[in-house]
Amino acid sequence: MSPVVASLLTALTLTAGGDAPVESWSQFRGPGGRAVAVGGQGLPAEIGPDQYVIWKTPLPAGHSSPVVHGDRIFLTGVKGKQLFVLALDRATGKEVWRNEVAPQNRETIHKIGSHAQATAATDGRHVVVSFGSVGLLCYDRDGKELWRVPLGPFKTEFGAAASPLLVDGRVILNQDYDSDSFLAAYDVQSGKQRWKTDRSEFPVGYASPVIWTVAGKKQIVQAGTLRVVGYDFDTGKEIWTVRGLARICNMTPSIGPDNTLYLAGWGAGADPGDIIVVEPFAQTLAKHDANKNSVIEETEVPDGPVKARFPQFDRNRDGHVDRAEWEGMRGIFAAAKNRMVAVRPGGAGDVTTTHVLWEQTKQLPYVPSPLVYNKLIFLVKNGGLVSTLDPRTGKSLKADRLPARGNYYSSPVGGDGKVFVVSQEGELTVISAEADWQVLHSVDLREDVFATPALVDGRIYLRTAGHLYCFGQQ
Repeated sequence: MSPVVASLLTALTLTAGGDAPVESWSQFRGPGGRAVAVGGQGLPAEIGPDQYVIWKTPLPAGHSSPVVHGDRIFLTGVKGKQLFVLALDRATGKEVWRNEVAPQNRETIHKIGSHAQATAATDGRHVVVSFGSVGLLCYDRDGKELWRVPLGPFKTEFGAAASPLLVDGRVILNQDYDSDSFLAAYDVQSGKQRWKTDRSEFPVGYASPVIWTVAGKKQIVQAGTLRVVGYDFDTGKEIWTVRGLARICNMTPSIGPDNTLYLAGWGAGADPGDIIVVEPFAQTLAKHDANKNSVIEETEVPDGPVKARFPQFDRNRDGHVDRAEWEGMRGIFAAAKNRMVAVRPGGAGDVTTTHVLWEQTKQLPYVPSPLVYNKLIFLVKNGGLVSTLDPRTGKSLKADRLPARGNYYSSPVGGDGKVFVVSQEGELTVISAEADWQVLHSVDLREDVFATPALVDGRIYLRTAGHLYCFGQQ
């Protein structure tokens, strides 16, 4: 084949809107949700605002991560009350199109949150975005809206963050809130709901689903309060569960090269020495029901960890907590376990005692998902604590702090023997992908970072509070 023909074929692969080429990062944390670079090219370590910048494009605010397919990059954003879906040219960073989404039914968000938190999913022909109570929307690659599914309004104080998946012509969406939680599948051509599974037992959580192929069949793995569940891809029916997880799950599970599932959850009030104990409802009424109406209002709760979490107790948001709501949350606090587990495939029913290979209870992150890369597990905890674990045993190999000691919301990503870690304050650290990891480079990006980078074809696409960077060798 001549060099000219080869070049043309490469260009066609890059720009076609058809099936995903190998070099795509088409969902949250990339192919399979593994957060491992695709394309095989080298990745520069010493990147920064003035180093290895291919291009830099201003963006509206948002926490969603970039997804990459062909010649396009897709993101969401927010400015004031307006929501946006954007497409950028992959080679230049120039904006190709921007669609405004009417901001109806927007839910309450966290003080540092965003109404554009969930990452898009694409197959090259369709771009699917989730805006929580605003709904689920689908566009073609040129920005034409194909369909939308109104959702909510959801009862939450933190907003929506779980990202959709687009697999085999189906959009998989999980929404766990303080009430009306569900997992559903939609047809990507029409938006028609294929099935919907009730998850009302699960209060608010932000782990995105992942696809786990077991014995040739796809399962949807969803981590949530107190347990993780594997659902049948075609029907949404529960296949297996592992119990004994945290009160809230923000970390998306990871699947290792040997098809072992790794997942973790951490929530305040379940670590030794920091246990939140909730007294029985009857005792609370006897002590604090000042107006004697047999329910508890926020003004009646004494200052402390329960009052700080009163909206989570008041799951229907009517301003009162009755016996069922109180005892339900009391039971969650009592049963919660902050831990990471490895699960082998092939189970059915409750596999807590049969398929859990190991557990780890230390150095657990709050938000950043585990990275399984280079025969290691990397965990990034607030305060800049980075841990490496042995995937076979869960044994901690090294735990040490980065120079950047702040909070972390972006998940670590790995490629070319390196792991890229970014703090909320925009301090980027590159470490070696080895058990006794070493800092290779650190730099201040001078803007907050909540999004997870995409590593594609030797390029690093990294979103800050106001820009999208493309780093790489020229």
